[in-house]
Amino acid sequence: MLIRRGTTDDIPVILGLLDGAVAWLVSQGRTRQWGTRPWSELPRGEETVRRYVTGGEPWIAEIDGVPAGTLTLTDGPGAYLAPADEPERYVHLLAADHRFSGRGVGGALLAHAVQEARRAGVGLLRVDCYAGDDGKLVGYYERNGFTRTEAFTVGEDQWPGQVLAQRV
Repeated sequence: MLIRRGTTDDIPVILGLLDGAVAWLVSQGRTRQWGTRPWSELPRGEETVRRYVTGGEPWIAEIDGVPAGTLTLTDGPGAYLAPADEPERYVHLLAADHRFSGRGVGGALLAHAVQEARRAGVGLLRVDCYAGDDGKLVGYYERNGFTRTEAFTVGEDQWPGQVLAQRV
């Protein structure tokens, strides 16, 4: 597996990985996390990806030259959450192609995020995620070294979220 720095040229790749994640979630009956429509069809889908990619550090994991996963690091959370009281790196848009399930793509990307935070001299890495249903996504981040910090809800439908942090 190779993890490489992404560019704005990778926006279609990132959108494709997010679209694949939505399709997989829908096939599992997990429609509340990211809805039922592909990111590429959402009115703000491409705009959101472009904003994070141009304002942060996109990373693409490849297996045998095929994009297998992505995440983007920024200096803080989305507008729906307060930034930390100290410098931080924040994980956004983590998605892995489920054709590579069991290959550790997400974990490798999160380990890379830890390395990048350390390289930048930043001691805090945070992420937020969907905290509804069975809580498996929160558990995934906990298994990858994160600790729950604060729960939150967003929007009219009270989407349940969880912020997690890791000291690096």
